[in-house]
Amino acid sequence: MDRSDFIEHRRPDGELVGWLRPDGDGFVPIDLLGRELGGAVDWLDGEALLEAQGIRYLADPYVLRLDDGRELRVRLTEVSTRRIVVKKDDFGDITATLLQYELAWPIPPELTPLGDRELPPR
Repeated sequence: MDRSDFIEHRRPDGELVGWLRPDGDGFVPIDLLGRELGGAVDWLDGEALLEAQGIRYLADPYVLRLDDGRELRVRLTEVSTRRIVVKKDDFGDITATLLQYELAWPIPPELTPLGDRELPPR
């Protein structure tokens, strides 16, 4: 994804929460995973959407669909415009073997929010 025209939006404390991408007379708000938060809106509405979204979604559980079709509950461990790194959700077990996957940015279709689904731990 070409980010050359993205404009950073930061919280008052300096934390990056996303970008505004010019689109015609408006701006498309984009979160840290590269997802568009809707269509083009005016600048202030775009900022408000990014502020409302915040960054709390980075702490949520996700589901990674593996190459063999299995689904694995994962947590985000690194998010940048170079890559997204996830690890198997070990539910805080410090003795668990670290199983992690490096994915492309923006968020690929095989990585989705867990939402209301329940997956058994593997």
